[in-house]
Parts: sequence; structure tokens; C-alpha cells
Amino acid sequence: MEKYCPESLWHLVQPLLPEHPQRHQGGGRRRIDDRVAVAAIAYVLQTGCAWDALPESFPISRATAHRRFTEWVEQGVMQALHQAVLDVLGVAGQIDWSR
Repeated sequence: MEKYCPESLWHLVQPLLPEHPQRHQGGGRRRIDDRVAVAAIAYVLQTGCAWDALPESFPISRATAHRRFTEWVEQGVMQALHQAVLDVLGVAGQIDWSR
């Protein structure tokens, strides 16, 4: 997962993620770790593959990865992440605004 969600990305994303409700003991499956979901989403966005083409080596179902992406888009997480990345790159002088 480190390849698609390195520490530097995780430190930007983690504070933006909403709290998720705690399940009552014994109720359903355990929630997939958010970092795993971020890595799967990053893979799909980087490669341009369809959600159904997410490799089975990711420990998350394709449906769960897509659902988390959709939830986070609706909750403004992806927009906030985009702004956070722009802020980091801007401070580092790595954005060429001349184009």
C-alpha cells in the first residue's frame, strides 16, 4: 500500500477523513482501513483503470473502494485533498502558474 499511499499522502488525507460510526460489537464485517481505501482509490486514479479492474492484490473489494470514493467526494474530502496538495506544492514552489 505504501506505493499508492505513502506517508506524505497519508498525512494530508487522514485529518480530512470524516469520523465513521462505531458498529455495535458483533454487528457485521469489520470496516476496511481507510488507508487501504486511499491506496486503492489512488491506484484507480493514477492508472485510469475501471473500478472493476482494481487488482485482487488490494485487500479491499472493488465495490467498497468505489463506495468510499463516492462517499468522500460527496463529503468534500477529495476537494479538500486537492486543495491541500495544491497548498503543499505551492509552498514548495512546484506549481507553474505561467501556463
